[in-house]
Formats: sequence, C-alpha cells, structure tokens
Amino acid sequence: MRLLSVLIASALILCCAERAEIPKSPELYISVPFSYFPSQYTCDGEDISPPIEIYGVREDAKSLVIILDDPDAPLGVFTHWIIWNIPPETNKIPEGIPKEPVIEKPIRAVQGKNDFGKIGYNGPCPPSGIHRYRFKLYVLDTTLDLSSSANKADLEKAMRGHILQFSEFTAEFGRTK
Repeated sequence: MRLLSVLIASALILCCAERAEIPKSPELYISVPFSYFPSQYTCDGEDISPPIEIYGVREDAKSLVIILDDPDAPLGVFTHWIIWNIPPETNKIPEGIPKEPVIEKPIRAVQGKNDFGKIGYNGPCPPSGIHRYRFKLYVLDTTLDLSSSANKADLEKAMRGHILQFSEFTAEFGRTK
C-alpha cells in the first residue's frame, strides 16, 4: 500500500511539473504597442501580425520563440501563432510577418501550425465577449530542429529543458459583429 502511495505521489508530481507555469524573468520584456488589439491585427481587419518589441535577452541565448494564445477560448487555450528560431539579437519584429513556413525577411524564423490549422499568424477572432491574448516569449539555449508542420505541443516538447528566460505580455480583443 505504501508503494502504491509513493507511485501515485510521484506520478502527480511529474504530471503537475510538466504543466507548471514558468516564472517570468524580471529583466526580459516583450510588448506590443497596444493593450487592446486594433482591428488590422484581427480577423475583422487585415489579420496581419503586430509589431513586437523585445528587451533583456541574455547574451548566451541561441534563439527566441513566441507563442500567441487565447486562454479564454470556449474549448480551452487556442493558439494563434507559433514562431521559433528567431535570432536572439532581434529586438524589433515588424508588423506583417509573411504567413510562410520559413521566413528570411524581415526577420529569420520558422513558423508552425496554429489552431486554425494554418501556418503563421492568425489574429484574434473570438466568438463573443472580450478575450485575453498572451504573447509569450521564450529565450532558449539552442535552436530547434522542428518541421514547419509542428504545432504548439510539438514546439513546447522541443523547448523542454532549453528555456533560459520567459516573459509575456497580454492584450485584449472583443468582437462587435
């Protein structure tokens, strides 16, 4: 009976450790120039990626990852964008990143599949109400060897054990249609 208790406790610790939130790095910042999405960055507008600023990346970083998701989606967290292998010296990402798997300009990076089933950025498009959208920035000690067919789960698995820093910025959007 004691062995069973130890096994259950161990399984719970492993399970919960995988899902634990990564603490924010106080010196690392990610931001966009708004706290409420202008329509051009949503499905009600041009649906282009917004400009992003990044500050405080460690000197030993090898790459950056950005995940944009909606924790308020009706069926659970909904991923709008995954982009990785961004060079660590990048401090500005301009708006309108091409919706292509591998991009060379205006920055170098790889993009995977979002929860719309598409490559690249697809902006907020909530069915109703105001939703929060988290721009999550990860600083890694490696570059990732992932196919552009990768989704968020694949990306998170590949990042495991390689995260040096983490930060996030939250903006909101609600649809009027």
